[in-house]
Amino acid sequence: MDSFQHTKDGKSSAFGKRLILILASELLGKGCGLGELELSGISCDSRKTKPGDLFIAVKGTEDDGHRYIQAAVERGAAAVVLERAMECSVPVLVVPDTRKALADIAAKFYGTPAEKLRLIGVTGTNGKTTVTYLIKSILEAAGEPVGLIGTNEILAGQEPVNIRSTTPTTPDSAELQQIFARFVERGIRYAVMEVSSHALALDRVRGCIFDAGVFTNLTQDHLDFHKTMEQYLAAKSKLFDISKTGVINIDDAAGRSIAKTAPCRVVTVGLHDADIRAKHIQLLERGVQFAAEAHQKTMQIQLAIPGKFSVYNALCAIGACDALGISQGDIVRGLAQAKGVRGRVELVPTNTDYTVIIDYAHSPDGLEKILHTVRGFARGRVITLFGCGGDRDRTKRPIMGNIAGRLSDFTIVTSDNPRTEDPMRIIADIEAGIRKTGGEYVVIGDRREAIAQALKLARKDDVVLLAGKGQETYQIIGKEKLDFDEREVVKEILAK
Repeated sequence: MDSFQHTKDGKSSAFGKRLILILASELLGKGCGLGELELSGISCDSRKTKPGDLFIAVKGTEDDGHRYIQAAVERGAAAVVLERAMECSVPVLVVPDTRKALADIAAKFYGTPAEKLRLIGVTGTNGKTTVTYLIKSILEAAGEPVGLIGTNEILAGQEPVNIRSTTPTTPDSAELQQIFARFVERGIRYAVMEVSSHALALDRVRGCIFDAGVFTNLTQDHLDFHKTMEQYLAAKSKLFDISKTGVINIDDAAGRSIAKTAPCRVVTVGLHDADIRAKHIQLLERGVQFAAEAHQKTMQIQLAIPGKFSVYNALCAIGACDALGISQGDIVRGLAQAKGVRGRVELVPTNTDYTVIIDYAHSPDGLEKILHTVRGFARGRVITLFGCGGDRDRTKRPIMGNIAGRLSDFTIVTSDNPRTEDPMRIIADIEAGIRKTGGEYVVIGDRREAIAQALKLARKDDVVLLAGKGQETYQIIGKEKLDFDEREVVKEILAK
């Protein structure tokens, strides 16, 4: 089976197509007895199933793929993998866990591409996206071809890879293996990716071995899924069971816990008692400067992203690249060349005497950090506009309201992605926290109107912070995903 190959279009070879179910049987220890079926692809979404596909029925957090087996067959599925025996007009393979089967079969179907790449995974509540871009910049400064997988985009070098059918931070395992195969095809040697707690809990990175796993921090988020902070931490910790080296921020309490229990080699980063430390930090309006000490040598770091959190993000990137054997000269050069990340402390061109910043901050810690950063360089008032997502963790809403009320001169509470929740109910949860601060605020449910009001209120030297949407160019209201790019909204309002 080692001769399993993939072709340039990311599909398996004819040999692989004929033997995929036999291979699945070997992987899962099951004798399916289906003979040689020629299959054209793998699908876990009946709506996207194509003639000749192997449909794998995965039970999700909100729905169950077993409900859509007939729909997949009607769309041409040649065979089905499922967890319980069912009447079906095509051959079936019953397995204990279809989610794990999806990961195992996809890896073999695409020729085990992860084994041909050096993988770097970044996990944590905040900072994942920025750290992946910093690592990519450093590796490229060292002359290495790099692929990137994350919240904002998927890149093979500088070229977009348009494979992802949905927009989770980490793609499902079948799409992930297809992306890896595309990287290999394009000559990529390193793949750096965000690894969410959902991905670790739901086996999306099953079968992947990371040369370096990175932990940034842990603060309250996603408790609608994980239920408790202990479960959230346990999910994040799984990355270090499948990493050769763990690069861990030990200035974070959860990081210290992970560093004590991680089964892999551990490299710590922080401001004091860490393997890689930052000293002589200068926080500037347009970035940070500091001295990074590693292996009894000092690197003078310049990074054009403001905020103390940028020091920690840089330390995480330094630790990962150092673990990969990248020279200190390339690390310094790569960070100096790194540009800001879309939706992270992003300065919006306005041609006004006040400043507009877009940031993805959608958790209490994220909002607090960006507000401290803005207060560090704002010469005028700080006007904060934010909301919270619907159908998500309700407990963080009053906490974020409290943070905005304390750290802003004026707050506009509005909608984010309300999804199927009543937007005013979400806002009421936020108000419960902001009222306790005595901070001045107003409620404007329509986000476009809220942005217009923020710009109308802004005076010379003020900073208007649009928090929560970041790189997103849409707003989810009900089940609809509507076009909503805050950059364009600001431009249109100012044009009037």
